[in-house]
Order: sequence, then structure tokens, then C-alpha cells
Amino acid sequence: MIETRPIAETDHFIVLDQYEKIDQSGAGYQTESDLERELIADLQNQGYEYRKDLNSREKLLANLRESLQNLNNVPFSDSEWQRLLDEYIDRPSENIIDKTRKIHHDHIYDFVFDNGQIRNIYLVDKKNPARNRLQIINQFEQQGVYANRYDVTVLVNGLPLVQIELKKRGVAVREAFNQVHRYTKESFNAENSLFKYLQIFVISNGTDTRYFANTTQRDKNSFEFTMNWAKSDNSPIKDLKDFTATFFQKNTLLKVLLHYSVFDTGNNLLIMRPYQIAAAERILWKIRGSFQSKNWGNRDAAEKSGGYIWHTTGSGKTLTSFKAARLATGLEFIDKVFFVVDRKDLDYQTMKEYQRFSPDSVNGSDSTAGLKRNLEKDDNKIIVTTIQKLNNLMKSEESLPVYQQ
Repeated sequence: MIETRPIAETDHFIVLDQYEKIDQSGAGYQTESDLERELIADLQNQGYEYRKDLNSREKLLANLRESLQNLNNVPFSDSEWQRLLDEYIDRPSENIIDKTRKIHHDHIYDFVFDNGQIRNIYLVDKKNPARNRLQIINQFEQQGVYANRYDVTVLVNGLPLVQIELKKRGVAVREAFNQVHRYTKESFNAENSLFKYLQIFVISNGTDTRYFANTTQRDKNSFEFTMNWAKSDNSPIKDLKDFTATFFQKNTLLKVLLHYSVFDTGNNLLIMRPYQIAAAERILWKIRGSFQSKNWGNRDAAEKSGGYIWHTTGSGKTLTSFKAARLATGLEFIDKVFFVVDRKDLDYQTMKEYQRFSPDSVNGSDSTAGLKRNLEKDDNKIIVTTIQKLNNLMKSEESLPVYQQ
């Protein structure tokens, strides 16, 4: 057994307030293969399982079967496994949009076993991220239009969800981006390729490391949409060793994949930037802290329960607020989440944006009576309203049940 240890961790946040850079003063010139070997060793130290034997599609599928059996605590007979592949996991007609939808919206499948029993089969466990199995493979070769060999791939429960492409120090990191772009056209999306499931690309030349979403949208598939990981003060974490210690910390990677990504109605995969994640995390932390200290019970204490998140124009505050609100609806002690705006046009704009992220996640109201009806609904949808409607409701209705929630 390899003894593993976390290099960077926190009780509350995956975006760190403080991080000490790893000293590399003794490090010299590294080739691309040296960089790859060091990355694999660092990931192993952080608890990733290195499977250099997984070098063919057949072996990938056998590992996927074993991983999903462990995750779902159920054995598949050969015929059941083949049927699950044909019906759900590996349908040849599906493209990367279909596979991405499986990770974000349809990750639970009602499978009928040979004996007629129906079971929910999970691809990923979003509620308990630690139950997901993280493995790494390298130099996997796949034939499409051309044969390509991929540097390092992260498997989550046997599915390739993260692809890392490296260039030696001194080579522009854009070269790694261009290589990913070429592989996307040449082999990632070949028929029956499990690499259609890729969600995140990571590119690095050792000194600059970036991540970006696997998306089909041409305007979102440019180098300008690549991001550095960062601390909470937005100072970037660029060196591959530091990036590995923080972004690839197992809990952090799984949260970015499963919680801080949005697959919207336009089939765009959006992955949040570090400052957006930091804002959402701190909002949720404040909600939990206020609940635990019962701060919303009296006015003076409630005033200490709030906070400010400051966003500049064009920095994606709608996505940040949506994700914070959506995650808050999942907290067991939360009955309703309100998004309160100060103008009717913002009310409409926010509704439209939220529905683009997730059409069934939000209730809007065109009147005070409509707001009251939404409050009476037994659902966990976000309620978007104006401060005027909320004020009118509270003035006209003194004893609504929601006041005790």
C-alpha cells in the first residue's frame, strides 16, 4: 500500500486563503516525459491509483465494470454488462453532448437485471464525493481519423473525465491547448470512444497550468477561455506542482467536476472560475454557520449573519449566484431560497438566466399573489422576486407559515 497524504486542505473551502508554494529551487531542466513522471508520482502521493496496465479499450471497459460494480455494490453478469453498455454507457450514436448530460443530469440509470429486478445504477456519487474512485492512466493510444497518444488521463469510476496534456518548460502553453484541440477533432470523439465523457482539460508547460471545459461551442473553445487556478485573493497558482497540490487534491477535483460545473440548456458546459467558487463556498458556509448558531432568530444576530460578495461587471455573477442558490436548496435545513432583486427588469433577466442554467430550478412571480402561491408550493425551487413584491406580501400577510421556516 502506498501511504498517501493531502498536501493542501481546509475544513471549509476548496479555494484556499493561504497556500505556500512548493520550493523547487533545486529543480533543473525537465523534459516532457520527466514532467509527466513527476506529475504521476505527485498524484499517487495524493491518493490516486496509477494503472499503467490500462492501455486498451477492452482493459478500460473491464476496469469501468469493476469500478461501477464497487460504486453500486452490485455484480453484473456478462450479458447484463453488455446490455448496460449498449443501452446507456456506450451507445455508439451518442456525442459528447449526450455524454456530458449523463454526468450532470442523467447520472442515475434505472437498469433492469436479467432476473427482472430494477436498480438505480450510478455513474458518479454526487452526495458522497469520497466514494468515487480516482485513477490515472498515461500514454493511452486511440485511433480515430488519426492515431493519437494522450499524456495523463484521470478516470472517475473508470470513466475518463479529465485529460492533462503537457509540454516541456520553455514551450508556450498554447501549444498544449492546440494539441487538445487537434485530438478533439482527430480521436477523442471517435465512435465508441469513452473519451467522449471528458469534462475538463488541463494544459501545462510546468510553469503555467490552466484548465478549461470540454465544450462543442466554437466561441467557447478558444484559448481565452482557459483559466488558472487561484487562491481566494485571486492570485494565480500557475506552477504544475502547486496546481497539482491544490486543484488535483481529490476532494477539490471532484467538487469542481460534480458541484461547480453547469451544463446549460444551450448544451454548454460551464466550469466556474476560482473566484466564483470562492464566493459560492463562502455564501454556503455563512448559511450553515448562521443556522448552527441560530442567528436568524433575532434581528441583531441576523445582521451579523449576512455578508457581501463583490463582483465586477462581466465576471459571471449570475452563474455564481445561481450555483450558490442551487446548492443552498440542497441543504437539509433550508426550506426556501429567495433571490431578491430591486427592479422588475432584473427580476425578468434573472429568471431568464437561471432558466438557461436549469429550466426546472426556479419559480418566478408576476405579482404579490403569485409570490404567495410560490411560497405555498412544496418544492425546493429558487424563488426569484423583487424587493417590492416581498415587502407588499409582508405588509399584507402577517402570519404566513414561511415566517416560521
